[in-house]
Amino acid sequence: MNESEIRGLIDQVRDNSVTRKQFIRQMVGVGLTVPMAAQMLLTSGLAQAQTASTYKPTKRGGGGPLKLLWWQGATLLQPHFASGTKDQEGSRIFYEPLGAWDHDGNMVPILAAEVPSAANGGVSKDGKTITWKLKKNVLWHDGKPFTADDVVFTAAYAADVATSAYTRGSYADVKVTKVDSHTVKVEYTKASPFWADPFVSAAGMIIPKHIFESYKGSASRDAPANLKPVGTGPYKFTDFKPGDMLRGVINNDYHEPNRPYFDSIEMKGGGDAVSAARAVLQTGEYDYAWNLQVEDELLLRLEQGGKGRTTITPGGNIEFIQLNMADPWTEIEGERAHAKSKHPILSEFAVRQAISLVVDRAGVQKYIYGRTGIATSNFLNNPQRFVSKNTKFEYNVEKAAQVLEDAGWKKGPDGIREKGGKKLKLVFSTSINGPRQKTQQIIKQAAQKAGIDFELKSVPASVYFSSDPANPDTYTKFFADVQMFTTTMPQPDPEIFMNQYLTSQFATKANKWLGRNSTRYSNPEYDKIYLAAQSEMDPVKRADMFVKMNDMPVNDIAIIPLVYRPRTAGLVRNLVAPLSGWDNDLWLLKDWYKS
Repeated sequence: MNESEIRGLIDQVRDNSVTRKQFIRQMVGVGLTVPMAAQMLLTSGLAQAQTASTYKPTKRGGGGPLKLLWWQGATLLQPHFASGTKDQEGSRIFYEPLGAWDHDGNMVPILAAEVPSAANGGVSKDGKTITWKLKKNVLWHDGKPFTADDVVFTAAYAADVATSAYTRGSYADVKVTKVDSHTVKVEYTKASPFWADPFVSAAGMIIPKHIFESYKGSASRDAPANLKPVGTGPYKFTDFKPGDMLRGVINNDYHEPNRPYFDSIEMKGGGDAVSAARAVLQTGEYDYAWNLQVEDELLLRLEQGGKGRTTITPGGNIEFIQLNMADPWTEIEGERAHAKSKHPILSEFAVRQAISLVVDRAGVQKYIYGRTGIATSNFLNNPQRFVSKNTKFEYNVEKAAQVLEDAGWKKGPDGIREKGGKKLKLVFSTSINGPRQKTQQIIKQAAQKAGIDFELKSVPASVYFSSDPANPDTYTKFFADVQMFTTTMPQPDPEIFMNQYLTSQFATKANKWLGRNSTRYSNPEYDKIYLAAQSEMDPVKRADMFVKMNDMPVNDIAIIPLVYRPRTAGLVRNLVAPLSGWDNDLWLLKDWYKS
């Protein structure tokens, strides 16, 4: 099949005369792999069948219950403490931002009356002032009116150091003032090409001043509403058992007509991705299953003759490995992995290089992820203008062994290398999940051949991704040598995504381990370029800056990218659910319905 014929087949997928599954089968028939065929659909914008909102119901309610499976169950419902996606999603049922990101990376208004722009006067000519006009006649779930006071309060609440909000970075450097009851002004100290962070998407959910005002600052964790939300969203809170079950009921005062469609919502937590896939794709017991990190071969089998379908939505998520730059085993000032410490083994570049060489990324894609995970050497994989061409990955166990040998790491009688009285033994942590445990095993077996001993640790996802500051096994604390997970890119701009390697973002005891830099990687040049990119208005120069930033932790091997992960979810066949790779799955929950 030549290029012209392939393009013709892609056009048939676009006009729905050929299904995505049929396209993939034909490509496999002419010698392509499933991931290669899936990547063609991704780059053609065809990997997701339903992304745009085509809302059709003509009345509010009447749709019965909506049953969701979030196998990593939410543990709290305060969006500004939510360090894990599961808690952001649980919060998003009830709370809303001013704006959200659609599947094409365009902002759409939610609680805003319109998206600020230069044309409507919302964006100043110097790029320093953003004016938001708010929707009127919006009510909080307790009947109180939503106003500019709530927006100003949300910014102050998150920016307060004592609050220890995970979203503090979005609000710390802006001035937010009330213009009138339904207008807010956001002022930056310098030109801001990506001004759409405060009040937008996951970090932008607005909380009610009258509920949280008494709990700002050091009392923030005591608020009853952290577990019993009062929002403006399409559903009102009814019941919550952290890590297990979350329920809501239709908001009959919702601020958009004919919405929502469903009478109630249930988000079931716990279990695992495989059981979630079966419950939607095969049996239809649930309507939607989030984050199907399941071997692709199994997904394809479950779809055959089942009651659901898999959707693959392009975005910027990345499954990757972090190497701890701090010492997780020694306390300094009562704190493990302290910013002042250095890892006793991983601070040596040769060791990090050897670990990278025993990671078989292509094998992980081929045998585990298939169309749902594409091997990559980059942390930043989307949008394309930000993708580096300067990195590469290599799988070579023999080379890894030689690198260690040359660095003075000698094999002992047990086959494990040692140097200076230190054994090359490392704890490798991740969440409990089939593909992750298989990935761990693949890496462990290759590492053993090179003389590296990994002790594998698997933590329940509800614990690993918890926002609980008292839990020692969360990924943000990173009390292990090596860890692996997926980090999400919730905006079509990398500014927030790439703050994960800023020195100022170290996860520490002082910020309740909610700083975004859990690797504790520090590079003054990275910090300098990031600061410059925040005010660089030339899009070409700015893109080049982010490419350079991507290359630093990758080439320093503070991180090892594994697979770029377009978002994979399961839906029953009659569920219409607009999805976006640039926001939470529930970003447009108000528009979900069954055909």
